[in-house]
Amino acid sequence: MTATQAPPVDFDGLIRDHAGLISRIARSFEANEQDREDLKQDILLAIWRALPLFRGDSSLKTFVAQIAQKRAVSHVRQHARRGRSAPLDDQMARIGPVQEEQAIQNDLQRKLARLLAGLPLAQRETALLVLEGFSYSEIASILGISVNAATLRCTRARAYLTDALRDG
Repeated sequence: MTATQAPPVDFDGLIRDHAGLISRIARSFEANEQDREDLKQDILLAIWRALPLFRGDSSLKTFVAQIAQKRAVSHVRQHARRGRSAPLDDQMARIGPVQEEQAIQNDLQRKLARLLAGLPLAQRETALLVLEGFSYSEIASILGISVNAATLRCTRARAYLTDALRDG
C-alpha cells in the first residue's frame, strides 16, 4: 500500500453503515417508489465503481454522500429531459395508524420533504446535507463549491424553509 492509498474498504459494511444516508438522499430527489429504488441501485453501483479511487482524503460518509449527490443530480437531470415528475407525497401518504404525536411528526416530515423538493436544486443539495449533519466545509467538498457558496446556499434554503414552515 502506497502513501496515497487508503486501506481496503469492506463494501458490504460501507453500504450497511450508510444505507440510511443513501435512502434519504434518494428520497429527497425521487418521489416515485420504483424510480427511487432504481436511483438507490444506481448510487450503489456508482459507489462500488468509485471505491477503488477512495484515498482517505475525506471520511467514508463524505465520500458516499458526494457520490450519492452527484448520481442523484444526474438522475434528476435525465428525468427532467424526459419531462416526467411525481409529487413527493405519494409514498409518504401511505402511513399506517399511528398515535397523535407520531402523526404530527409524520405530517411535519411530509411538509419538510415537500418544501425541500420545491427548493432550487443547488439549495436542495445543501439543505439535505445540512440535515444529514455535514459541516459547511464538508458540504463544499462534496459539491465541489467554496465554503462561502455552501454557506450562502444553506442560509437561503434555511430562510425559505423557516418562512414556509411558519406560514403553515
